[in-house]
Amino acid sequence: MNLYPTRRAILLAAAGAPVALLVAALVPGMWIAASAWIVMTAGLLVADAALAAPAHTLELKVSAPAVTGVGRSDMVEVAVRFQRQSPGELELAIGSDERLEFAMERQRLRLQDGVGAASFAFHARRRGEGRLTGVWTRWRGPLGLVWRQRQEMLEATIAVTPDIESVRDEGLKLFARDAPAGAKVQMDVGEGSEFHALKEFQLGMDLRSIDWKQTARHGKLVAREFRTERNHDIVLAFDSGRLMSAPIAGQPRIDHAINAGLILAFVGLKMGDRVSLFAFDSRPRIASGSTLGVRAFPALRRLAAGVDYSTEETNFTLGLTSLAGRLDRRALVVVFTDFADATSAALMVEHVGRLARTHLILLVAFRDEELDALVDADPATPDDVSRAVIAHGLLKQRENVMVQLRRLGVQILQPRAAEIGPTLINRYLDVKRRELV
Repeated sequence: MNLYPTRRAILLAAAGAPVALLVAALVPGMWIAASAWIVMTAGLLVADAALAAPAHTLELKVSAPAVTGVGRSDMVEVAVRFQRQSPGELELAIGSDERLEFAMERQRLRLQDGVGAASFAFHARRRGEGRLTGVWTRWRGPLGLVWRQRQEMLEATIAVTPDIESVRDEGLKLFARDAPAGAKVQMDVGEGSEFHALKEFQLGMDLRSIDWKQTARHGKLVAREFRTERNHDIVLAFDSGRLMSAPIAGQPRIDHAINAGLILAFVGLKMGDRVSLFAFDSRPRIASGSTLGVRAFPALRRLAAGVDYSTEETNFTLGLTSLAGRLDRRALVVVFTDFADATSAALMVEHVGRLARTHLILLVAFRDEELDALVDADPATPDDVSRAVIAHGLLKQRENVMVQLRRLGVQILQPRAAEIGPTLINRYLDVKRRELV
């Protein structure tokens, strides 16, 4: 608890200074009377402090969500109640660590019968454990001369995880959009290579599916129907090095990658494939076994939440070699990474190429929207021309790296950050349709 003067008290004390100087100048013998103003002001301050609502009668209740998604907004509720005497107005402030960003850290609250509540909106900036450090309250005495302040330290934490709500919603939406219509038993039927049944040929079916022996036996066109293949291995490999911690579209690249990877994991598990997770920077950080079924999704979510922001350079040699040693059958390996130039990408190209000899590699690299903007902007000054030329050169180097990877059989995705989830799912469904794994 702290007591300190308000602005009104300071102005009141300062207003007596000219009067004291005037009295001392005109009647030097009465200079001691000038101190009466100071005594009077001090007395008013003491009286206001004594009349102010006691701090121990204030009850605070802070309600915060236990979990929120990175990049999402949520609320912290603070309820205030004075047991007896109450001020008419209260000021509240809330503190937190760098993972939580509050839109308004301070609010003024009017109380009715000593009761009130305030809502603090916050934005989850980074994954991890966000902490609420404390709540500060202060109120004035009835004369408005003294602030009485109370500080309440908090132990509340908010787990900032990958944005699960949007992942689940987007996954269900994409899955429903691409799933064949009809009863559940029909959802397994697709263009895979697992034979399911014979049925009469109908217009629109693939001519290659006609079984000519059965057609001759039955005297009518008969086609083979196949089930969509299941139990493919999908490996989500996250580069969590320094470059992936750089922001794009308001969030670090690694957060966009994790959200897109979880959308793919959700859809893949729904479609019967096995999904595992691998993360590395200067060395491997997280490696999970294969999971099967939608019930395994929460486990993958918890692992993904543990992928930390790193300041270390990515070691593709150690990371991808370790990943290759863990794979005992052909898999779809989705590598989320980024690079600044062709030199830094040389080791990545070499080791991704080695991995592509055995597995199907889908490399997801973010499109550099800032460089695109510099290239496309209308130049107004010579500096704009220089920036555009340099940006075009960097984009050209980047494209040369992509050409090398394509020659090695690597599939490339370079979506905008906002489009990475749907683009990745569409490519995954295309891979299944073409039986590339």
